[in-house]
Amino acid sequence: MEFWQNIYSNFNPVAFNIGSISVHWYGIMYALALISAIFIAKWFIKHDKLPISNELFDSYIWWAEIGVILGARLGYVLFYDTQTMYYLTHPWQIFNPFIDGVYTGISGMSYHGAFIGFLIASLLFCKKHKVSFWFITDISVLGISGAYVFGRIGNFFNQELVGRVTDVPWGIYVDGILRHPSQLYEGALEGILVFVILFIYRKRKTFDGQLAIMYGILYSITRIIAEFYRQPDIQLGFLYGGWLTMGMLISGIFAFFCILLLLFISKKTASK
Repeated sequence: MEFWQNIYSNFNPVAFNIGSISVHWYGIMYALALISAIFIAKWFIKHDKLPISNELFDSYIWWAEIGVILGARLGYVLFYDTQTMYYLTHPWQIFNPFIDGVYTGISGMSYHGAFIGFLIASLLFCKKHKVSFWFITDISVLGISGAYVFGRIGNFFNQELVGRVTDVPWGIYVDGILRHPSQLYEGALEGILVFVILFIYRKRKTFDGQLAIMYGILYSITRIIAEFYRQPDIQLGFLYGGWLTMGMLISGIFAFFCILLLLFISKKTASK
């Protein structure tokens, strides 16, 4: 337990170096998240005999991934960064991995922004290829939820998005302060738990899009729960009452609209 509590003192977030470029475990975990999301989604296509070709889905993956990357970065700039106006007036800096000529990588990604980017890219792809948006997003959220845990493990390895102060025995020391390993809580709740629910429910869905909307609701609820153990972003702090965070606020908005959408489509489907 002592080793676990002091894991950050015994763990190097850099996996290896290629010349002057450091390859972090964070990046490796996110690559694993992408690869596993594709693998899981394709497994469901094959296992459930879903009517979509590998060629079409492979083409969709590129659209979705570009949407995720653009949305994640833009979402962070708009929702969380204190230099939003600077980036809006200097947009070429949003994806600049160099600071004063030194390679530092790109830091600051928003999951909610990634999800919005994913939805926009999916809409554009489906319009171009005349594919059902709801059908393909149902497949996608199974892969996304199953692979999500790798992203949060990446946050944990990168020693970011740390938890709130605690005295639980499984807490970890961050700069000498014992904190919840909230990244792992998020991986378990927002990833594994949500995936298991969708996996079990997928054969019971009554209309295309039900899994995608359920994912939006389930992710939002589990994210709000996890936020009570996660330290608010230092540049924002608490938004209200010493408990409300930006993550809770955005998740609450997502959940609200997803619930309305679920009720609307369910009622429309039942009336047919």
